[in-house]
Amino acid sequence: MNLRALVVAALCLLAGCASTARAPVTAPAVVVSPATWQRIDREIVSASQQSTEQVKLFARGSMEHWRTRVYQQTEENFIPWFSSYWTQEWLSMKVSWYTISAGGEQDASAKKLAAYLLDQYQEKVLAPVAVEIDPDAILSQATAFYAQLMAQQMPLIAQRHGVPVAQLNGRLQKVPAIALGPPAARDASLYKVISTEPLNTLPAYAALIDKIHTDGGAKGIASTDAGMAPVAKRASQRIEAEMAPRGAASAVAAAAGKLAGAMISVGVMGIRAIIQANDRPDSEALIRSSLGNTFDKAWLKLVQNPTTGVMAGTLHMAGQVERNLGGGEEPSVGLGANRVEWQPPQSTTQQIEPTVQGE
Repeated sequence: MNLRALVVAALCLLAGCASTARAPVTAPAVVVSPATWQRIDREIVSASQQSTEQVKLFARGSMEHWRTRVYQQTEENFIPWFSSYWTQEWLSMKVSWYTISAGGEQDASAKKLAAYLLDQYQEKVLAPVAVEIDPDAILSQATAFYAQLMAQQMPLIAQRHGVPVAQLNGRLQKVPAIALGPPAARDASLYKVISTEPLNTLPAYAALIDKIHTDGGAKGIASTDAGMAPVAKRASQRIEAEMAPRGAASAVAAAAGKLAGAMISVGVMGIRAIIQANDRPDSEALIRSSLGNTFDKAWLKLVQNPTTGVMAGTLHMAGQVERNLGGGEEPSVGLGANRVEWQPPQSTTQQIEPTVQGE
């Protein structure tokens, strides 16, 4: 066979291979009737409602766990610290300084002592508990849990109605889930919410959490400022009442000479220690009552408030989805939280982890 024949054969072979390589066939879009879309919309609303109920269970359990840990830290760390003899001595020194520098201001020492005690409560109770769990973390986890549950339900809805997931996703892109704009970055569709991993990388989500914090006036942490006021006032009044006899005893000790003066000072210290020990049960009862009442009110607000509580992110998204798909009324927080009296904790409540449940 000559060279010309070989070239012709090669060209024919190449042409045959090219003719067998076909372009990929794109599946035609499925025609979905308006009635089917209406049924899908109703199922999305139902999925949102069911997901919200599951998130409520998670949020309530987590908030119970946080409350239990705060109670425990208060009993184990703050109350013993506050009631100890040497803390009371230190507080006496601070009240003395506050009184001297008050410049005639009424209740100045009590106000400054309350601020100091609040700082100590943050350091000894709230901050250590926050390492483990706090309302800010619960808010974020609850919001992400809702998105996780909704993401699981969408393919199942598409399968039930024979609609390609890509077509359903196109519809979800038109359903608002976060609506805070302008600018447009503060808005997000349901598709964007359920497809972004992790959710906290979505600008609209960050804007939503920031708005919840702003509306709440604090970053999700229960304020104990009001609860410290009566504790500080009582302590300040008692310390100020002790300052006059202490000053007289110091003068007598100075006049009596070194040896006798030291004995008198030790005697006065012993008497004051006995007085403080006798006062300790009443002081601890006041701390439990005052801090407990204030903390419980703040806890209830975090549990029940639909715009600033731990369910606020979930309720915002669920409200947008259900309202835009004809779901009717706004979802309510409905965690069933009742006020409880502060009691020394008996056991630790386990935190509920968000786990997705299948159908």
